[in-house]
This record gives sequence, structure tokens and C-alpha cells, in this order.
Amino acid sequence: MDQNCIFCRIVAGTIPAKELYRDDEVVAFQDINPQAPLHALVIPTKHLSTLNDADSVDQAVLGKLMLVAKQVANAAGYNDYKVQMNCGKGAGQVVFHIHLHVLAGGSFSKEVG
Repeated sequence: MDQNCIFCRIVAGTIPAKELYRDDEVVAFQDINPQAPLHALVIPTKHLSTLNDADSVDQAVLGKLMLVAKQVANAAGYNDYKVQMNCGKGAGQVVFHIHLHVLAGGSFSKEVG
């Protein structure tokens, strides 16, 4: 856990979030600045700053992020949705704890950070 990371603090429960899913490896919660009717963030409980920091030991949890993204979208009533991950500042990553954006129910004309 990185004490300076807002997402690590959400995982630890020291910052509140409207959670949509939680287990020992993955947490999903609503984005505080939604870009669509459904805008969830899906994160690993383990701190990884960017996808570039992941390696083979993280393979299972990376796959689980995708399955939880599907579960969150489906639970909200969406079969059509967008899943996006930004890797690095130049690609629009704002919070340096890997996360998926799950968006549904809106226009997807712009990328999200």
C-alpha cells in the first residue's frame, strides 16, 4: 500500500467511495467525476502504479479486473460498455494506481483519465 495513493486509501477504507464490488484482490467503485451514466473504476487492491509495473505474478489479477468490469456493467443493466485503461501521464493517466474505467449509457466521443 502506498499511503500517498488515493486509491490505496480507498482500498484501506480511509477515504469513502460508493463501492460496487469488493473482494481481497479487486475493488470497484463509482467515479466521483462521471463521464457517463455508469462510470466505475475497477482497481486491484495491490498497488501497481502503471501497467508497466505489472509482471507475470500479476497476470491473474489483471484478468480479474476485466471480469469484474463486465460484472459491474452487467449488474448496472448494461451489456454494451467501454473499458479503458490509461498507462502513463502521456496517455492521460491521472491517478498512478492502475485502474479500469467502465463506462456505459452515454456518448464515448472522448477518452477519460
